[in-house]
Amino acid sequence: MWTIFALMGNLLFAQQDSLMVKYDTTEIVTETIEESDLEVFKNDPKFDYEIVKKTDPDWWVSFKNWLGGVLMKIFEWIFGIEKATGAFNSFLSILPYLLLGVLIFILIKFFLNINSRSIKNARKNQALVSLSEEEHIIKNENIESLIEKALSDNDYRLAIRYYYLLILQLMTDKDIIKWELQKTNEDYLTEISEAKLQDSFSAITRFYNYIWYGDFPLDEPKFNRVVTSFVALKKVLYNA
Repeated sequence: MWTIFALMGNLLFAQQDSLMVKYDTTEIVTETIEESDLEVFKNDPKFDYEIVKKTDPDWWVSFKNWLGGVLMKIFEWIFGIEKATGAFNSFLSILPYLLLGVLIFILIKFFLNINSRSIKNARKNQALVSLSEEEHIIKNENIESLIEKALSDNDYRLAIRYYYLLILQLMTDKDIIKWELQKTNEDYLTEISEAKLQDSFSAITRFYNYIWYGDFPLDEPKFNRVVTSFVALKKVLYNA
């Protein structure tokens, strides 16, 4: 019996002893951190916990955010908040590709326009080359020999062209007209003061325009009928 009471007493004493507060009386020493101590950690990459990932330029991010806000409001107004969020997220994922496609389309259209203008300019330059060739023939070539060469090749259209240039050359030499590169055949017609000469030149001009510019096929019989008007005017100019 006494043994039981002794054990119970020891247990109560142990509980009271465990509930007693034990104070730490160790002296606290204050540590001072200098700026130089921090520099060691700042320069150590092991302590660099800042991770910055920047894949897009600031203006692009701002533009996407602005556009996203506008589209979000439109989608919310049309579909409601939940549907707008889902639809917008899908649209936003393909938006860069849509913008890229639009940009490519604009660039292609731009270069096609430049190419078409280049083709037009090339055609104009070809016309100038042709006119320059005409100027060279009138001022430097023996057109009578060119006519003979064209007839020997059975190129009757080319022979008519040379006949017309011969008429222009003769009228220039006789001071009936003043030949210039930029003038048209109608301009020369208005320069001719003599009525009969004007009628003759008007007639061969119609033949020339129809055959040369109208790409009219010309064989030898047709050439013989047409060329009489050119030969008659040539004789008049030689005798003027």
